[in-house]
Amino acid sequence: MADAPDTLFPLIRHLSVRLTPLLARLPVSANQITLASLVLGLGCAWAMTQQGTAMALTGGVMLVLCYLLDNCDGEIARMKDQCTVFGAFFDTFVDWIVHAAFFAALGAGVAATIGNDLWLWLGWIAAAGCTINYGIGLVDDWRQSRVGAGSANDSAGRAAAEQPSRLTPSPPPRPRGWVQGAVYIFRELFRADFCFMVLGLAFFDALWLLLPLGAVGAQAFWAMQLIKGARDYHV
Repeated sequence: MADAPDTLFPLIRHLSVRLTPLLARLPVSANQITLASLVLGLGCAWAMTQQGTAMALTGGVMLVLCYLLDNCDGEIARMKDQCTVFGAFFDTFVDWIVHAAFFAALGAGVAATIGNDLWLWLGWIAAAGCTINYGIGLVDDWRQSRVGAGSANDSAGRAAAEQPSRLTPSPPPRPRGWVQGAVYIFRELFRADFCFMVLGLAFFDALWLLLPLGAVGAQAFWAMQLIKGARDYHV
């Protein structure tokens, strides 16, 4: 059973720890849950291209469900002993596709509503930032796997080195200092509960605010990944 979070944030974890035991009883694999998360995420992106508050709210709800399953799939993988290299890659791939598609679709939807292509470009800039972040993560994982493989001295060590560190997660270190604290809040807590921000802004018909914020924030997000140890602070 998933461990209950000992802090208020991220909020999504308070939901996932209750859903994971229910999903564990179903004949579904962790990768199937990740696939369902992808479908919901792309459904949200489609809703963002439509006009009206009702569609915006529908997209917001779908994104919350997408995030919920995204939190559950790793827990299910560990509970059912389904941790694989492909599963870890598929999970990060889905994260990238969902967020890039969300911003691109939101930009297209707002541009069509307002009649100004500036919003379309803001959406594409944010999506490009998501893509750069994903690429940096892939390169970093490849470098770590090369270092791990080179340091393995026996068959057991080589088998462990072939697995990305996220497959057997250990308790993350706590941020020290204001720089690490800022990275942790922006890259982890903010990202983890981004779906609730989307749902809240959809309720007030203000999703357009995410486009200028996303165009700038997505670049800051990938730039922070270049800070040493930034990927160690995860939720």
